[in-house]
Amino acid sequence: MSYRRPVEVKPAKAPWIEEIPAHWDERPFYAVAKERRSKNIGMKEDNLLSLSYGNIIRKDINTPNGLLPESFETYQIVEPHDVVFRLTDLQNDKRSLRSAICPERGIITSAYLAVRSEGVLPGFMSYLMRAYDVQKVFYSMGGGLRQSLGFEDLRRMSVVAPGLDEQANIVAFLDRETAQIDGLVEKKTRFIALLKEKRAADIIEAISPKEGWNRFPFWSVANAKSISGRPDVDLLSVYLDRGVIPYSEGGGLVHKPAESLEKYQLVEPGDLVLNNQQAWRGSLGVSLHRGIVSPAYLVLKLDREKLDPTFANYMFRARPYVEKFMLASMSVGDIQRQIKWPHLRIVPVVVPSVTEQREIAERLDSEGKRINDLITLTERSIDLLREKRAALITAAVTGKVDVSATP
Repeated sequence: MSYRRPVEVKPAKAPWIEEIPAHWDERPFYAVAKERRSKNIGMKEDNLLSLSYGNIIRKDINTPNGLLPESFETYQIVEPHDVVFRLTDLQNDKRSLRSAICPERGIITSAYLAVRSEGVLPGFMSYLMRAYDVQKVFYSMGGGLRQSLGFEDLRRMSVVAPGLDEQANIVAFLDRETAQIDGLVEKKTRFIALLKEKRAADIIEAISPKEGWNRFPFWSVANAKSISGRPDVDLLSVYLDRGVIPYSEGGGLVHKPAESLEKYQLVEPGDLVLNNQQAWRGSLGVSLHRGIVSPAYLVLKLDREKLDPTFANYMFRARPYVEKFMLASMSVGDIQRQIKWPHLRIVPVVVPSVTEQREIAERLDSEGKRINDLITLTERSIDLLREKRAALITAAVTGKVDVSATP
């Protein structure tokens, strides 16, 4: 497949494009795009749409996520092939994909900008605006505290394009190439999900009670530590994946005034720390440090002759144990899922000898590292595919490659 550069080029007015093929045109945005201004007065439409991750998606108008408007009559009607922009909060959010082509008639919030293309194919306009989006073109145009843009802010923005036939070739090329990339990303994303499922299954299998294992009430292998503020040590925070790490703010360890630490809890290496309200989501860990944690956490000192800290960490991360601990530690009428020591202490635990616990923990650590390394490599390959996708779109719609010879 050939991606030849055009032979003859000319300077582009848009500084982010630099140059375009000599036969391409360059026009202001207002010459090729007209703003939609069709309000949904009288509830003409109830097909609620939203822009999410660079795609227009349907939402249930009866139970939409987020804040409800007073009336959907304030929303605007959009048509198939309109290009929709979310150009709000540019100052604070520089990661979102802010444009997409609309696949169907529906309504969107009036905070979005919707335009119909004139003299430029909608598909080409959509790809071109995605190229501008990933090049962060919009972020230098905003004004006001929220850095929001409207049609008037974009009206003189430069739009480059070849003739309609060449636009159609570029759109067909990008449709084909991006579909292949998206398919690879989907497969790799599924692979990551399967790796995580395998990891969870491995942990459950490893810590599930076996014949000959010992049964203890939890209070016999762990004690809740009392609250003890210690302003002379660094503040710690639960690291959601593994362990407890120093809490940092602005790159340095946090030192709070002594009077604010009276209810904080002292933590020693090997203590199991759980966030009372979020432990069921994995907010727990074994501390590798000496320090203090919030009074909202439950700090457990383990009897290491009966329960290895790393094994205990895995035990609390396995879904069957999590459900058992959660159900046992919740009071009647509890609305929040909170782990409470008076209830948790009587929950029975079934474990092998400490020697076998350590062997199991080491095996899970080793397998976990292998899986995490695979996930990291796969995530990096997904990032590279997405970078390739963005670069391909930008190159094609700004004339940096000649796609006319591609099959």
